[in-house]
Amino acid sequence: MPVVLTGSDADKAIHRADMFLSSAPTMVGDFVQTGADGRHSEGKIYVQKPGKLRFEYAAPAALEVISDGTSVAVNDRKLKTQQTYAIGQTPLKFLLQDKIDLKSDTQILNVLNSPEAMMILLDDRTTFGGTSRIRLIFDPVTYELRQWQVRDPQGYETLVTLYNLDLKQKPDPALFKILPPNTAIDTSKN
Repeated sequence: MPVVLTGSDADKAIHRADMFLSSAPTMVGDFVQTGADGRHSEGKIYVQKPGKLRFEYAAPAALEVISDGTSVAVNDRKLKTQQTYAIGQTPLKFLLQDKIDLKSDTQILNVLNSPEAMMILLDDRTTFGGTSRIRLIFDPVTYELRQWQVRDPQGYETLVTLYNLDLKQKPDPALFKILPPNTAIDTSKN
């Protein structure tokens, strides 16, 4: 059963989460995403701070999400569409900053600790469409980010689970270029 942390215990947990997130300028790994409809998608995640991110979904999913440090593009390869947002309008923008300070960047609602996980629940009022509620889930010992769950302003929840994280591998910079949908990126030369 999770225990609500308060006062200095909550501050220490938030500080350790900030330290992990700030100490990882790059991240390469695998993810599984569970949507509001219960469907699972999986793929690779690439992060290069500040601001660069790529979710590369495996087939049959037709999506890719790319942040070039300024904008975030959501490409649907099947429909050949692209939606672009300012990075500041996305619910996980603060994870892409060089220095993370959850207390000043968001409104923290609570901090929970259990033998299985340390969780921080927060609101981000600056996302497109209104407030997003975000639950960050960390390993209770190492504070490595394991999962996040986002409830968007419409009430839809998405859970992203990370695994096989490599915090030393540097992603190819070409991965973060926003191109029109169905444009292939050739990284074989690197």
